[in-house]
Amino acid sequence: MARILIVDDSPTEMFKLTGMLEKHGHQVLQAANGADGVALARKEKPDLVLMDIVMPGLNGFQATRQLTKDPETRGIPVIVVTTKDQETDMVWAARQGAKAYLTKPVEEDALTEGINKFLPASTHK
Repeated sequence: MARILIVDDSPTEMFKLTGMLEKHGHQVLQAANGADGVALARKEKPDLVLMDIVMPGLNGFQATRQLTKDPETRGIPVIVVTTKDQETDMVWAARQGAKAYLTKPVEEDALTEGINKFLPASTHK
């Protein structure tokens, strides 16, 4: 299964997303802010990143841009998972390099479908 990095400053959201991913056999890496998420992605090279937007310090837009512009990490798909549901936020996330945009609260089916669309075939069940 896949190694998925969750970058979110909410312990509740981290718990929910981790539970959904582990239920489907994925290995979960966790970072509580954008800067730690970028550093962990560079170190661990996960198969995919789930990125929150509203976080202290380096926000999710900035962290996504860093990951998608860095030759070391640009091949890692980033899916934004956020409470921000404005069209402008979705457009801005895409401009930063995000592959998809999911709005919280995320349904398990939508999360699984979104992830499977961007994971290498070898990591699917």
